[in-house]
Amino acid sequence: MLIDGEHLSLKELYDVAYNYEKVEIDATVIELLKQRRLFLEEESKTNTIYGVNTGFGILADKKISPGDLEILQRNLVLSHAAGTGKTLQKELVRAIMLVRTNSLCKGLSGIRPDVVSHLIDMLNEDVIPVVPEKGSVGASGDLSPLAHIAMGMIGLGKCLFRGEVIESQEAIKRAGLKPIVLKAKEGLSLLNGTAFMAGIGGCATYIARQVFEEAITVSAMSVDALMGSTSPFDARIHLARPHPGQGYVSKRLRDCLEGSEIRNSHLKCDMVQDAYTLRTIPQVYGAICDTIEYTREVIEREINSATDNPLIFDNGDAISGGNFHGEPVALVLDFLSIALTDMGNMIERRIDRLVNPKLNDLPPFLTTGREGLNSGYMIWQYTAAALASENKTLAHPASADSIPTSGFQEDHVSMGAWGARKLWMILENLMTMISIEALLAYRALGFRHPKKSGPSIEELFGEIKNVVPEYLEDRYFGDEFENVLEVILERAGLEVLGRKVIGK
Repeated sequence: MLIDGEHLSLKELYDVAYNYEKVEIDATVIELLKQRRLFLEEESKTNTIYGVNTGFGILADKKISPGDLEILQRNLVLSHAAGTGKTLQKELVRAIMLVRTNSLCKGLSGIRPDVVSHLIDMLNEDVIPVVPEKGSVGASGDLSPLAHIAMGMIGLGKCLFRGEVIESQEAIKRAGLKPIVLKAKEGLSLLNGTAFMAGIGGCATYIARQVFEEAITVSAMSVDALMGSTSPFDARIHLARPHPGQGYVSKRLRDCLEGSEIRNSHLKCDMVQDAYTLRTIPQVYGAICDTIEYTREVIEREINSATDNPLIFDNGDAISGGNFHGEPVALVLDFLSIALTDMGNMIERRIDRLVNPKLNDLPPFLTTGREGLNSGYMIWQYTAAALASENKTLAHPASADSIPTSGFQEDHVSMGAWGARKLWMILENLMTMISIEALLAYRALGFRHPKKSGPSIEELFGEIKNVVPEYLEDRYFGDEFENVLEVILERAGLEVLGRKVIGK
């Protein structure tokens, strides 16, 4: 994969993070980086430039002598590596490294090509710094987590290499590389930026879109299993309210249910309207689809942006600004968190309809055998309710908060890093809820057979049937839900993620 600072997509971000695709820098970028580095070196001989020959944050008024510039960058990295908490998943660190590398490839940071090449070499050799998940407020960039990555680059701290956490110096050596010595501004350029929130948020957004597609099919299976009407999916309804996502989801539902023998069997029933969780899937899922798309646009713009400070332009001007501030990303991560949480709310209500004997004509809790002896899938609705409720708490917008840092110099922050981490947790919960709905819809649909549903629904039914045993009496069901989640993720093209989530 060639990167040039301009064209990185979320799919490519996911492929490098999870599928370990190799990365190269476009040749034109190398020349641009060399030129901008010369501009910076010339300007810094006669001018005071923030972060090049000054201190940082509130210490920006402290001039640094030429002999101390390398010490300044090393000290910056070490002092800012203040993360805490659990170690961030390796694949997400890979995503962060790629985002930072691509941003540096824009040539506006004034760093040497060697620094960018070193980051790419570490990615390609899978030398991944150990990064604690907590510590960024998402304002002057994701300083703390990015400092841990920079610390690995200079051979300090620890890295994960071939399944083993070892000293960075040793990991770099085993990979046939050497630690890099950071020169003027280069430590600052590695730390300054939104790569943590954009990397995690970008992966989450891509995964959400892939899984969303499967969730539509699962919802259609629930509709048929519950003898729902297809009239609410009529194209004319959605042309009358032309939100693009709504139109898309309604068409997907029509396609899934086309030719269903189950639907044809109750076309003339007395039921006038279904519950909202069946009838308004296009409206709710459509709005979620539009939210995912909007988030994708913003994050793809961000991962192809220069988020450093100061920026070095082609006439040699070094201009201090605020592109490191995470607000654009923080807001859309909160928006997507709210959307996915609401999607989970609707899924949980359909799960209840699938097992609740007061809301359907199916066996209570989808049991077989002697009534009362088996509880069936009763408690899996509890699990879905717990996950839905947890997401409601996590969906509180991180960007609504701000705490001043750096002696009031950085007096408004985005909290986008926390927004990204919360989104990831919400997404994991949602994927579990989708797998619960899928298995319960599969069980319910089995009671409608031998009448068949639409071809695409029957295809999913067959794939689930291949991985879960027949239900005759109560047993431990947890493995079945994991197997179904694996089916969903494989159908979504996320097989590697499935192995990470399920632990296989």
